[in-house]
Amino acid sequence: MAETEIALAVFLLVALFASLVSRKVRTPYTTLLVLVGLAIAAIPVAEIAGVTGFFNNLASGGLFIGLILPPLLFESIMSVRVADFRAVYRPALVLATGGVLISVLVVGVVLWKVLGLDPVVSFLFAALISPTDVATVLEIFARVNVPAKLATLIEMESVFNDATGITIFTIVLTSSTAAALQPLQAVAQFVYVLGGGVLVGVGVAWLARFVQKEIEDTVSQVVLTLVAVYGSYGLAAAFGFSGIIAVAMTGVFYGGTILPLLRSKQAADATREFWNILAFVANAVAFFFIGISTNIFLLVTGVGVFLVAYGVVVMARITSVYPILSLTKVSGLAIPNSWMNTATLGGMRGALAIVLVSAIPFATRAPVATLTFGVVMLSILLQGPLFTSYTGRTFGRQEKLSNFGAYEGMYDMDVERSAQALSPDGKGRDDDELR
Repeated sequence: MAETEIALAVFLLVALFASLVSRKVRTPYTTLLVLVGLAIAAIPVAEIAGVTGFFNNLASGGLFIGLILPPLLFESIMSVRVADFRAVYRPALVLATGGVLISVLVVGVVLWKVLGLDPVVSFLFAALISPTDVATVLEIFARVNVPAKLATLIEMESVFNDATGITIFTIVLTSSTAAALQPLQAVAQFVYVLGGGVLVGVGVAWLARFVQKEIEDTVSQVVLTLVAVYGSYGLAAAFGFSGIIAVAMTGVFYGGTILPLLRSKQAADATREFWNILAFVANAVAFFFIGISTNIFLLVTGVGVFLVAYGVVVMARITSVYPILSLTKVSGLAIPNSWMNTATLGGMRGALAIVLVSAIPFATRAPVATLTFGVVMLSILLQGPLFTSYTGRTFGRQEKLSNFGAYEGMYDMDVERSAQALSPDGKGRDDDELR
């Protein structure tokens, strides 16, 4: 028991340290959390105190996915404005479905046929590494004057490609124990998982809307969102549906139809602030886990393999982003190269890939985990600074950073989105943004 308390105290201290230092050095706090986690993992006393064991047990126990992903997803999607979503939903959905499929095929085939890895390992890794991570990208966006519709495009892609990636991952994981993959069965499972998630998410949000009308106080409104989020995830998971899609649909309905109807603006603001804080904590746990669970010896000795795997992942991202965005439009206008470059660099990997590793059977987990941790580390430490530099040069940096970290910066970005959504034509600054 004492070990658990020590581990929690160490984590909270590290999270506070990272959030404070990130403002001073203009570096995403997620990157700092990974580095601090790596440093702690290298200290023998961390194992003795139970810090590393606590986080590894949390992941292996299956609680990691159910506790960490829902708040990150719900907080992200409930802040999306309807006007911005209408402008970008087509390219976002194509990237989140077709883009992920292209990435899985490219990464899986190259690792299997070119590098000679086991096909199960190749496609399991491809499925869990193909979805992009929105958390680090959103923090970087809070530091630059990125167009709201571009931010929404990348955000919505990340939200829905999580569900696509998890579904493909589940299909590959299930098929690896069967004699052969049945195409019709795989399609049926895909429809079942996604369709069921949509129905559960819409149903839970619909019920929450009726309950919300009977609630007056702010605390009960916030508790209702907790019940809706974790209830939709748990209910969907119990029936074998996508908990991610269920939470996403709950978030869409909550942000678009429930929060705006609250009689108390204070209750709506308190709900958003609560989920901002919860998402920050969940994100901190995920990235701290990345650092503290990484085997530094393997990271150093296997850097060549990791660089090759990372190169394949980047190649797959390029292969999917540029063709898809070249053939789609935003508000009737062609998508500029600067947006394509941003979407490509913004395809970073992080929390989702790490938590999915814990779902792989132990016999197959080691090689997939090694590749995943190596590629995620390179994505954060190499691609993160490059992405920050490019977006800052292209769109300009925020003159003043928030005193409360990235999540208040995200709130400021939401205010900008609201102003655009309320413009007379309902389209915002389309011509100015598409540059």
